[in-house]
Amino acid sequence: MNGKFLKPYDPGETEPRIYKLWENSGFFNPDNIPVTKGSPSKDKNFCIIMPPSNANGSLHAGHALVMTIEDIMTRYKRMRGFRTLWLPGLDHAGFETQVVYEKKLEKEGRSRFEMESNKLYQEILDFTLTNSSNIKKEIRSLGASCDWSREKFTLDPDIVKTVYNTFKKLETDGLLYRGKRIVSWCPKHQTSFSDLEIKDEEKTDELYYLKYGPFTIATTRPETKFGDKYVVIHPSDKRYAKYKDGQEIPLEWINGPITATIIKDEAIDMNFGTGAMTITPWHDPVDFAIAERHGLDKEQIIDENGKLLPIAGEFSGIHIKKARPLIVDKLKQKGLLEKIETDYKHIIRTCYKCGTTIEPQIRSQWFIKMRPLANEALKKINSGDITYIPEYYKKITIQWLQNINDWNISRQIVWGIPIPAKLCNTCDDGFVDLEDKMVKCPKCGGELIQDRDTFDTWFSSGQWPFATLGYPDSSDFKDFYPTDIMETAGEIIFFWVARMIMLGLYVTGKIPFKTVYLHGLVLDAKGEKMSKSKGNIINPLDITAKYGTDALRMGLIVGNTPGTSLALSEDRIRGYKHFSNKIWNIARFVLENSEGLSCDEHFDKYEQEDVKLYQEQKDLIADIVKDMDNFCFYIAAEKIYHFVWHTLADKIIEESKVIFRNGSEIEKLSRKHLLRHTLKNILIILHPFMPFITEEIWQEMTAGKSMLIIQEWVK
Repeated sequence: MNGKFLKPYDPGETEPRIYKLWENSGFFNPDNIPVTKGSPSKDKNFCIIMPPSNANGSLHAGHALVMTIEDIMTRYKRMRGFRTLWLPGLDHAGFETQVVYEKKLEKEGRSRFEMESNKLYQEILDFTLTNSSNIKKEIRSLGASCDWSREKFTLDPDIVKTVYNTFKKLETDGLLYRGKRIVSWCPKHQTSFSDLEIKDEEKTDELYYLKYGPFTIATTRPETKFGDKYVVIHPSDKRYAKYKDGQEIPLEWINGPITATIIKDEAIDMNFGTGAMTITPWHDPVDFAIAERHGLDKEQIIDENGKLLPIAGEFSGIHIKKARPLIVDKLKQKGLLEKIETDYKHIIRTCYKCGTTIEPQIRSQWFIKMRPLANEALKKINSGDITYIPEYYKKITIQWLQNINDWNISRQIVWGIPIPAKLCNTCDDGFVDLEDKMVKCPKCGGELIQDRDTFDTWFSSGQWPFATLGYPDSSDFKDFYPTDIMETAGEIIFFWVARMIMLGLYVTGKIPFKTVYLHGLVLDAKGEKMSKSKGNIINPLDITAKYGTDALRMGLIVGNTPGTSLALSEDRIRGYKHFSNKIWNIARFVLENSEGLSCDEHFDKYEQEDVKLYQEQKDLIADIVKDMDNFCFYIAAEKIYHFVWHTLADKIIEESKVIFRNGSEIEKLSRKHLLRHTLKNILIILHPFMPFITEEIWQEMTAGKSMLIIQEWVK
């Protein structure tokens, strides 16, 4: 036996060496796995597409959980005889990355709005490539046995080509349109968002009751009211029965006399305020919908920087936050302010990244008609073609798909995949132009210019499963699509998972994955969400440097049920470092006392007690297989832990010491074989969870003649 067991286990020395051994072996690539004839499972393929990490920073505890769960699945299936592909990748992460880079620019006293687009793009690209290199090192350090030869980036030419082809297909099929629609606009970041990127927050504001001719209207935003020339009431509201739809009423308003028109519409909430309201179609989705139904004018009041336009008269050019009290004062002076409620609670929509209040704007953007895509997804989900773990996410997804809105996929940012389209300066229409050949507008003959917007990141990453596998002609696509499992965070069920289902079905005609496994958040030791502002972020690399990667992986997986959040403490991980030491000491004892024996040789002279112990192990392993096949990794890990610590170490090894001192030769030989086979079995079933220490011991036990990573599972 090698003298290494005379020293304590050193993960810092072991892990880089073992990972290099794996990577150099080529066994992360399913094409290089030796095939054992006669095993029916050898003909099966298994595939996970790694959720692409944002290439704009370092890995956090949530990433460590992703890598742990997916590596457990991958190693287990590989050892079970499946041709296993875990395909890694990184995401350019459009808006997310640009926000990170904007903060860097702010610290340097620069602004993206003062930079040429090409220069900004190149700087972000350099920034991203540097981060990508670091992230890949971090992924390796966590033991991820993914196939780096198939690595993908969302800006790879083949990925972009697939995204462009989908964009064109949507146009051809009549599911893509460009039109002036109301969008959610962030004045700080100067871009529009989809509904999913908006954060609803409850806020207490003042509710102003304003006199609008014979009506009283209630609003929290008097700064939007300069262009209001329609008063809307419900057709069934008896209080206003004397007013007729289309009736015109002269009245005094903020900047002088106007003529208002009565509009009757069932969208009005008769119980809010006085049941009568004016509408600002340019800056409110509900008002926009009313204006569309009745063919009403729409006029912009607030510009894209959050400042009032000339329609506001004396308040033109003033930011709405500063303008509001001034406008309220003028309304009061004119006798148009009836009263103010000071504790009105309501929901406001904010930018999910900076918290700025969203200012809806009417803009020409590219939209996808989502209802046809959602209907196809609902058929597959309702028929049970996709399994959700935990199950309740299925109901959540169905409800969202049933109420889906059209998707705005245009983003006014530099960093991302450029939209391959031309826009007409004359009629403002847009045309998909993959070959960049269009010069004149096919509708009006006007001059065309290149669309300067980029795609919403989720549009490209929503095509990730089939794009990464080389749809439609590659052998990988034919072998591995649909993929088996999509493992990701429950919080992006709508952002990503549902969109992958819709786009996968639309483009390929098949679901992109058979099972959705959704994990919860990794919280700090107090159960609070980690954030830089709280100073409670757990850096996985700091933890692995102290306790080893295997200890972190066990700390992340034991007791971590799908869909629930996990409180992760350093003490918890330290405990599994002790477990690593226990495994090391067990291996030393077994190998010292069974030198010269082979795990592969048949032995049929077991003592009765050893036969019983070995059968108990086989029963345990059968239970663990059931747990693993049912994605209950948290249960399997705990069973292995208790067996190793409390049965193997506390009972079997302690009994073995007595046998080796006082037992007969046949008892000793029987026990040596039992220990040797037990160690082999434990290393195999523990390998998906703690790959580094198990491979290190395996190399010693087999004198480097085989590798645990491709060892066949215990029969």
